[in-house]
Amino acid sequence: MTNVIGRIDQAVHMTATIVKGITDEQLTAPTPCPGWDVRTELNHLVGGMRIFAAELTGTGPGGEHEDDWLGADPQDAFLGAARLDLAAWHRESALKTTVRLGFGEVPGPMAALIHLTEVLVHGVDLAIATDQETLVDQQACDDLLATMRGMDFDAFRRPGMFGPELHQPAGAPAHRRLLAFLGRDLAPHRAT
Repeated sequence: MTNVIGRIDQAVHMTATIVKGITDEQLTAPTPCPGWDVRTELNHLVGGMRIFAAELTGTGPGGEHEDDWLGADPQDAFLGAARLDLAAWHRESALKTTVRLGFGEVPGPMAALIHLTEVLVHGVDLAIATDQETLVDQQACDDLLATMRGMDFDAFRRPGMFGPELHQPAGAPAHRRLLAFLGRDLAPHRAT
């Protein structure tokens, strides 16, 4: 992992493009994230971005993770969270900061990898749920999958995080292989 901050930038920009294309009618569509529709997953992502930004800057996030962060304008809520998030990760001290997450404190570099995973994977989920898979950054997905395969990932395979790896057919695009590695059932979401 050479430049995790640059990879976060790419993931945020990719996801911003996907979020921009979400229509009001698609907010109730199911996503590959079990039990979540598009609005729920987008809200979780926006809340997470605001909480990470608050942790990195030593400020209050303004709410709990699963509060309603989207209000009446989900796209604007995402863009506001993205601005805060990117500014926080670009602080000189970002990777030296200890970040408090729901499961405990983690050092900056591990927090950055976790955040990259959150933004990229939820972005891919939203792309699949809203028929925007062509906007997914395949190289970013392939790079993250390689990083995950190179570490002891089993510690993250638990309810509420990630399930056991699922099969994807040979030649499946990187984003679908990444989600299958994380236990996302893509059977209801056919490839476009």
